Amino acid sequence: MKNSFLLFIQLCFTLSVFGQGKLEINDDRQLFVDDYMVQSMDNVSMVMHHPTSEGPVLYFDKEWEGNFSAYCTIIKDGPIFKAYYRGVRDAGSDGRDGETTCIAISTDGIHWTKPELGLFDIDGSKENNVILAHAAPMNHNFSPFIDKSPNCKPEEKYKAIGGVKKSGLMAYTSPDGIHWTKMQADPIFTDGIFDSQNVAFWSESEEMYVIYFRSWTGDGYSGFRSVSRTTSKDFIHWTKPEKMTFGDRPYDHLYTQQTSPYYRAPQIYVAIGARFMPNRQVLTDEQAEKLKVNPKYFKDCSDAILMTSRGGNSYTRTFMESYIKPGIGLQNWVSRSNYPALNVVQTGDTEMSVYVNENYAQPTAHLKRYSMRIDGFASLQSDFEGGSVVSKPFTFDGKELEINYSTSAAGSVMIEIQDENGQPIPGFTMDDCQEIIGNEISRIVSWKNSTDVSGLVGKTIRLHIALKDADLYALKFNK
Repeated sequence: MKNSFLLFIQLCFTLSVFGQGKLEINDDRQLFVDDYMVQSMDNVSMVMHHPTSEGPVLYFDKEWEGNFSAYCTIIKDGPIFKAYYRGVRDAGSDGRDGETTCIAISTDGIHWTKPELGLFDIDGSKENNVILAHAAPMNHNFSPFIDKSPNCKPEEKYKAIGGVKKSGLMAYTSPDGIHWTKMQADPIFTDGIFDSQNVAFWSESEEMYVIYFRSWTGDGYSGFRSVSRTTSKDFIHWTKPEKMTFGDRPYDHLYTQQTSPYYRAPQIYVAIGARFMPNRQVLTDEQAEKLKVNPKYFKDCSDAILMTSRGGNSYTRTFMESYIKPGIGLQNWVSRSNYPALNVVQTGDTEMSVYVNENYAQPTAHLKRYSMRIDGFASLQSDFEGGSVVSKPFTFDGKELEINYSTSAAGSVMIEIQDENGQPIPGFTMDDCQEIIGNEISRIVSWKNSTDVSGLVGKTIRLHIALKDADLYALKFNK
């Protein structure tokens, strides 16, 4: 009886420490933006990394663009980058005919041009970069994406949504992202308020279309600006919306959410949104007048925040701190400034970029580029004393383990593979692991001079990761 009791206590302890379930990560890249993979940490922290300002890349200086250009989307289609944004000269009612949708083109994501497309007559001339006009209210918050559904027709490679509460969300399609056609006369979805940029995409992991759209926590326009979600198999018929949840985090006014699949790990949705602080005024009337800020647009301020989701109606807000703080200068502390564009895109071998609207409601309104390390939203980080991380139990598919990491000259990363009970697997112990020192986007881990882990495919394992003055950004099992 005594031995049985001791065995029961040991079992309870094992279950409490190691958990009962297991993850199936296959060959999906895993980023450390949440605790999805993490069971426990000892002297290791999950740290957010702030992007670096690379300066303005696109000024909204054409007459049909104006100080209120906003709701930008950046799409990388092969070697070409496309920036979509609203053109509007002055503030006014949402969804009016004077709004247009404009495009800029780039071959590197850094240097942008505005093509003269000749598609729409604006003020007596077709020499402009307007791709959609006289399509109110679509032009207010036109939000395109490349449809990655395996059933997508070539002539509908690009899709877009837009609209306001009165109209519902309308849908357009395009073969090239330049020439657009309305999908149908009626809106595809009406059960929302939509007074912001609403985003859609095909989810590879959930195998359905998803729309994340503006809603409020209260009735009508009351409470906090927030987010709801609806899904569809055909982009025409949509489910009853669900309000997004944020765990135990307090509500913020989320003016935009910019949710999209991360291009290197599409099962992780990254949301770099705008946190709006109503009535948090920084500028005086005199300062606003000097900057020529529209009088209606300097009573509030905003910054950019980072959230993630792995599907369903929940966001993870691992970090409540600002992801991109407003820059130096009063011009960055006005209403509706510092709004991130939709999508993160790769702009170099080791670099990716996010773009942010700045100087809103001013003659100097522009889009600024911010750079970051590939996969570098956040990391597991240890100091010089060193620390360790134990993963949750999981199964995988692949022949080698790749990591994205950086260390100091004195630092290191070492990884041990354990069985599901936390026992080191012979041949993959910490002593067998080659010490990893350096700074690489892609490094293959080896044990006893071998990188082959294929013999563990299908088995439930854990990783015991030792870090010293190091950051671990991501890992992936490669087939």
